[in-house]
Amino acid sequence: MIVGLGNPGKEYEQTKHNAGFMVIDALAARMDNTRWKCEMEALVATTTYGGEKVLLVKPQTYMNDSGRAVRALLHWYKIEADHIYVVYDDMDLPIGRLRIRKNGSAGGHNGIKSILEQGCHDFIRFRLGIGRPLPHWTVVNHVLSPFPSATYTVFKDGVSYAADAVLGCLELGIDKGMNRFNIKKKAKDAVVEIKSV
Repeated sequence: MIVGLGNPGKEYEQTKHNAGFMVIDALAARMDNTRWKCEMEALVATTTYGGEKVLLVKPQTYMNDSGRAVRALLHWYKIEADHIYVVYDDMDLPIGRLRIRKNGSAGGHNGIKSILEQGCHDFIRFRLGIGRPLPHWTVVNHVLSPFPSATYTVFKDGVSYAADAVLGCLELGIDKGMNRFNIKKKAKDAVVEIKSV
């Protein structure tokens, strides 16, 4: 089960907090599967990859209550926690940077906190960087706003890379996938990020 975290509704579609939804949409397009159905308070697309059944999931419970939908699907489909990938935005990473981890704390992310509170702990985390707020911005303003045009391309490249990483981990296994996709960005990319702030 691959879960992207975000908020439902047109007003949130392009916001930074919907990075997880964007990666799920990219995966659905690559798998040629955009047939969504409502299940357990989530939009779910069922497909296969490498001969295995894969669920693409976008919880519709809003970010702060994401765990409710994740827990319901986990129990309904009898999925082990370590067979769940969760993709979400992370302010502590530069824009477009990806970091994959097997475990960890919520790190201040309310969507992850909700999943942990529902008793799901050993899921694989795909953290996609959205950068820190500008000095005069609150965290809420930052995550609920779209990227400015100067940084949007860098972020979209990150979404594509995150989709690559998810598929790579499905193919290679999580350990080999982490070794392959947890790489530092090239120096030129870092320069782009600094100039784009």
